[in-house]
Amino acid sequence: MAVWALGINHHTAPLDLRGRFAFALDQIAPTLHGLRDSLSSASGRHPGVETAIISTCNRTEIYCAAEAPALDHTLDWLAHSGGVSPALLRSHSYSLENGLVARHAFRVASGLDSMVLGEAQILGQMKDAVRAAEGAGALGTTLNQLFQRSFAVAKEVRTSTDIGAHSISMAAAAVRLAGQLFEDLTKIRVLFVGAGEMIELCTTHFAAKTPQQITIANRTLERGEKLATRFGGEVMRLADLPDHLHEFDAVISCTASTLPIIGLGAVERALKKRRHRPIFMVDLAVPRDIEPEVKQLEDVYLYTVDDLASVVQTAQAHRQAAVAQAEAIIDAGVQSFVHWMELRSPAAQNGGVVPLIQQLNSQADEWRALEIARAKKRLAKGEDIETVLEALSRGLTQKMLHGTMAELRAGDAEARAQTAQAVSRLFLRSHSKNGL
Repeated sequence: MAVWALGINHHTAPLDLRGRFAFALDQIAPTLHGLRDSLSSASGRHPGVETAIISTCNRTEIYCAAEAPALDHTLDWLAHSGGVSPALLRSHSYSLENGLVARHAFRVASGLDSMVLGEAQILGQMKDAVRAAEGAGALGTTLNQLFQRSFAVAKEVRTSTDIGAHSISMAAAAVRLAGQLFEDLTKIRVLFVGAGEMIELCTTHFAAKTPQQITIANRTLERGEKLATRFGGEVMRLADLPDHLHEFDAVISCTASTLPIIGLGAVERALKKRRHRPIFMVDLAVPRDIEPEVKQLEDVYLYTVDDLASVVQTAQAHRQAAVAQAEAIIDAGVQSFVHWMELRSPAAQNGGVVPLIQQLNSQADEWRALEIARAKKRLAKGEDIETVLEALSRGLTQKMLHGTMAELRAGDAEARAQTAQAVSRLFLRSHSKNGL
């Protein structure tokens, strides 16, 4: 079984290119069906291919598993879906196979590949993507193992290291930038466009500064009202935004719209009504919510997710020790996943490795059951429990070592030397590791 991944992220691709490949959660299932059909029809080489897509403001990544890799076909399909040439996408993308896929997935889940080092939001986004793939019937045994192990590694990283202790979220960075523009955040009016998780996080951070007014503009009034009520704010229909834009000093936007919802003309009219008092704007959406030309206006301070990168990377030095610890945990997880893959390979099956493991387990279970039965009979006769346990342990060890001892005594000197090396490697290394 081959595993491969193809992706673009904030390290490799500009914001506008990433916007072409952004998939809303409700688009994941039909997109996965299209990808699977495309891979399956490619010369009939990839029937039953497993697929999953992770799409956030910072990345879009495709994960696949099948009998043979199909990276070129996957790239061609993704390029076509975004309306760009395969050559352009290839110049901004990365592709990985097998163990490197696991390492990348584990680092992403642990927050090591995020714009905000150690941020926890990506783990929830990955779990949403896995649920979407599972619901679409696109997730098989291999990818399910990959992602479940990713979540386990991420949990160990977060509980065993301080990777997230000094991280600065996008929301906190937005507040910090607003504080640099406005002397007193308690005197500003803030408009939040959208009502999703990121806007909720931003509203929470700004509300802590007790601004003069908080307003939520959302396409669905009910959802906007629910969020506004939490923070003692007001609600506005998204359609009314252009007529009221001039009333706000700060605008934070993050919706799932495929087209900009705040245009250059609307901002220009708002500035005239404000008599060119500055407007602070943050566009956290991918694709963009605010037309990029707005940034050229003299009295507008517009920041995108990529513009916030320098702000969120503060306290980097404090996290280096935690990063080293996290990478060690990830290394162990990758080795475990690769070993699991190797055991499932045709070579392992045909070479007798898996059947041999099954036979060893069966033999050990048979010996264990036999010794337990003997121990129970002796206990029933009233024998001392310590004596019975001693006999049980001795019986097990004798059964396990009988064949080994016989081989060490058999054959010529060369054969005995080879057997001794194998026995030492198999039986004595655990003692040194455990300090016994």
